[in-house]
This record gives sequence, C-alpha cells and structure tokens, in this order.
Amino acid sequence: MPRLPRFAFAALIALLAAVVGLQVVLADRVPQPVADSNLLYIRSGESLKRIALSYRSLLADVYWIRTVQHYGGTKRAQDQGRRYDLLYPLLDLTTSLDPQFDVVYRFGAIFLAEPFPSGAGRPDQAIALLEKGLKAQPDDWDLAQQIGFIHYWWRHDYPTAADWFQRASTMPEAPAWLAAMAAVTLAEGGSFDSSRRLWQQVLNDGDAFWLHSQATFRLKQLDAMEVMAALRQRVQRYAERTGSLPQSWNDLVAAREIPGVPLDPEQHPFVLRPDGTIGLDPKSPLNPLPPGAAPRS
Repeated sequence: MPRLPRFAFAALIALLAAVVGLQVVLADRVPQPVADSNLLYIRSGESLKRIALSYRSLLADVYWIRTVQHYGGTKRAQDQGRRYDLLYPLLDLTTSLDPQFDVVYRFGAIFLAEPFPSGAGRPDQAIALLEKGLKAQPDDWDLAQQIGFIHYWWRHDYPTAADWFQRASTMPEAPAWLAAMAAVTLAEGGSFDSSRRLWQQVLNDGDAFWLHSQATFRLKQLDAMEVMAALRQRVQRYAERTGSLPQSWNDLVAAREIPGVPLDPEQHPFVLRPDGTIGLDPKSPLNPLPPGAAPRS
C-alpha cells in the first residue's frame, strides 16, 4: 500500500496536534484515569484495517514505533515482573496493516525469539510472524531462511531447520549456499562446526547490517560455548584426579589445568559455580546463550 501523500500527512499531524491540545485542556479540568501501558484496546488486525481506512501505512508506522518502544522499555526495565505481553499482538497488528513491512518481520522475529530478558523467549511466535510474512511475500527466501535459523538456533530442531533451508534455496534469487547448508544441517546439525559454518556464511554473504550484526554476535557466542565445553573437560579431569570439584579458577590454575582465569570473547571472566558448572559473567554482553546452549563438539 502506498505511503500517505505529504500534504495529507501534514494535515493529519495538524489534526493530531489539535487533539493533543484538547486533551491537555481536558486533563486540567477533568480527572483522568491512570492508563495501563500494557493495555492494547484493539487486537484484531481486520478491525483495525477497517478503522484505518486509507491510512493503513501511516498507522502501521505508528504501531511499529509502539512495538519498538514496548520492546526497548521492557528490556531496560528493572522490574522483575516485566513481560513482553504486547510484543506479538503489536507485531501482528503492524503486519496486518502493512503486510509488506519487511523490517517488522525480520526485527520482530529477533525480538520474539531472543531468550528473556533480552527478548520474549517465544521462538514459536517468531516463526508464526515469519510464516505470516511468507504468506504475504511467498518468494522471499530471506524470511524462509530466518525460520530455518530459529528452528536451528533456538529450538535445536535440525531436520525442520534443514527443510526450511532447502525450501528457501528454491526461491528466486536465493544464494547457492542455502542448499549446501540444508545438507550440512541435516547431517551435522548441532555441531560447533556446522553452527560456525552457518553463521560465517551469513557474515560473508549477508547484505544487510542487521544480518552482519547478528552473525558477528552469534559467532562470539559460539566461541564462548566452545571455551566452556573445553573448561568442563578440565573441571571433570580435576575432579577425577583430586576427588573433589574445584571451588575457583585458582584451583585449576594451581593444578596446571589452565594458565589463568579464562575470559570470554568480550573479556569477561567465565563463572565457575560450586557444582562445577560453568557460565557467563552476568555482565557479559554475550548473555543470554541459547537455551540448552552446548552444540556438539
């Protein structure tokens, strides 16, 4: 749907300014109820499309801005009870108003799939959003590829991920490496090597900044996970030799299992817990790792 003409946009802004001015006057004279920022009055995309009339694209922009505000505000909030309850409904409304709004599908899927508190921790909703995008744009190989990535990275469902990579590879203008990645995923899905190959391919061939950013971040996470896997072996070897678990990295250093306190790719020390498990420093920007994050070596 075409964007709003400039003169119509200016008229609408003027109308909105008048409404805001009237609201200010009313607020001074009439007690106003406290609004709930987590309340969404309209949840039906079809109803909103009828209300929006010819202003669907403009309203889609407004709802996308509100989506980003909801995501960013929730992510930054200190409240332990914070939730991303409105994230999917807002994304659904935005894409119902403008089914060709590509950035909403791509970034919205990331917002949804990322584990809490960085995201909603809902890869199922991320997949639903991307599948909705594919219905509107059935030849968009990038949307199909992203569904494959979510099955691979967040759900660890490698056969389904391979199916989606294969499906994406048959779409117009799809890169040649997708077909090869489908075969590798089916044969080696979950290994460090296949995971690294997948993200490295995206880093090399992705033509969008967000793809490069995602790939760089995931490769750093893989580096951290590989170090953690190696450290687990050192902890186990120490326990077998001494009959007890190390209580600090210094124990492993003294036993000559490691040369010093191990750091992740962002230069934060790994955490060695009393039960011998290993994790990231809570301050590390590599948090959170994928659920069950430990690709096969």
